[in-house]
Amino acid sequence: MSFAKKFLFTISFVFLSLVAIVLIRTFTLNVRNIDVSECTSSDADFIEVGIHSDALKRFREALRIKTVAREPHDYNSAELLQLVDYIIAAYPTVHESPLVQYEVVANLSLLYTVKGEDPTLTPYLLMAHLDVVPAEPEKWEADPFSADIIGDFVYARGTIDFKHGVMGILEALNYYVSLGRAPERGFYVAFGHDEEVTGLDGAKAISEVLWKRGVRKFEFIVDEGLTVTNQIIPGMTSQTALVGVSEKGYMDLELRVVGSPGHSSMPPPESTIGILAAAVARLERNPLPSMLGYGPERETFEHLAPYMQFPYKVVMCNLWLFKPVISWVMSRKPATNAIIRTVTAVTMFNAGIKINVNAPEATAYVNHRIHPAQSIQEVVDYDRGIINDERVQIKVIASMDPHPIALSGEEDFGYQTVKNSIRQIWNNTYVAPGTMIGNTDTKHYLRMTHNVYRFSPTVMYPPDVKRFHGDNERISIKNYEQAVNFYYHLMVNANKAVVEPSHIHGEL
Repeated sequence: MSFAKKFLFTISFVFLSLVAIVLIRTFTLNVRNIDVSECTSSDADFIEVGIHSDALKRFREALRIKTVAREPHDYNSAELLQLVDYIIAAYPTVHESPLVQYEVVANLSLLYTVKGEDPTLTPYLLMAHLDVVPAEPEKWEADPFSADIIGDFVYARGTIDFKHGVMGILEALNYYVSLGRAPERGFYVAFGHDEEVTGLDGAKAISEVLWKRGVRKFEFIVDEGLTVTNQIIPGMTSQTALVGVSEKGYMDLELRVVGSPGHSSMPPPESTIGILAAAVARLERNPLPSMLGYGPERETFEHLAPYMQFPYKVVMCNLWLFKPVISWVMSRKPATNAIIRTVTAVTMFNAGIKINVNAPEATAYVNHRIHPAQSIQEVVDYDRGIINDERVQIKVIASMDPHPIALSGEEDFGYQTVKNSIRQIWNNTYVAPGTMIGNTDTKHYLRMTHNVYRFSPTVMYPPDVKRFHGDNERISIKNYEQAVNFYYHLMVNANKAVVEPSHIHGEL
């Protein structure tokens, strides 16, 4: 056999072997996910929230209170106090129950302790926040603090982020307490008042209160995060819920170039502005490398891949082969690019004092959102290497490491409790772990557990994504009812000591 024939035979054999491996993995890959037709049973009742219900009236009243936060330590204290007072008055069953201890922390945050009957069961923590971001009324279909009902939706700032969480937890707790029996597993509820501006006054203070009382461990934490999605994840035709098992870190950098002032008639060969602009341009032209496969996104794809349409199914079931292609495709859109890498955003650029004076100094500010598989130091070193100019001073202004990745296996109690609670409310839904690209108050509680699950019980379609921190934020009445029942089912499901076995169809 000639060399050419041997080479052709070898290439053909390798190609056919790859095809065989791809097809076998495509049709046999299965993960810790159960068919949408199968779901664990629930011992919980279903709480109805109709358009004329007291529950909806309480929710709308809370939305009308303008608890706006603008900057760290800068928030509307009077409105936040009004919301705290309203909550206490609106839920007498909760606040007068012997099963519940409540207290106001840092003047404007709320902490609830719900006693459990079984002291051997580690308590868990439910979180939400009272504050909201500002809104521009002229761009809304209804006043952002009117809580008007248009069609089947309540329009207001905070409907998505995150007063449906606050009031949903309270409605669920109100119903639970009205039954008159303590839960088996005790739990805490924490409502911080400044999450939108880092939680330094609210969540941090609550965390300190708990720590000083000897609370060292939570079984798990549930806070706001990813959502139930429809037609958002490419290749998925079924409704899908993602649970954030980690958060990206962040870092703010100051880039500074210092020169000498002088008349613009005698400019230097390179201006401070030009030097800095070149540095910024190099950062933008050279994004940090894709970390696809090294963080929670791998679990996301492997959980969902068996249920995707072709050709997505083939590609996602075989990350080992198609990773470069997937990275390239995901890098082309900001929303998906943020999932697979540390992103770089040049957010401010300041220079110059007068039109005919050479700028004595130029400063730029860069914000990085750091992938869970990378560290702050790695990103600083990367930036320094890409800029490669000693005239550019690099200073870290603020930073936070990415959060640890919470457990999401078949025997991991917190994840499975959240997952089962989701699927009892949204029956025909696949659930998968994911990465939270924004940040929450949970950073203040990580010393108590790494099992933090970030899930907002809202339903999102593609047009809804821009409503988050945007105009015409809204939630359907049905969705609010689902949120209330998600939290109530979670409280009931958390009473178990161990995870109930689920039906699965294979292993990785």
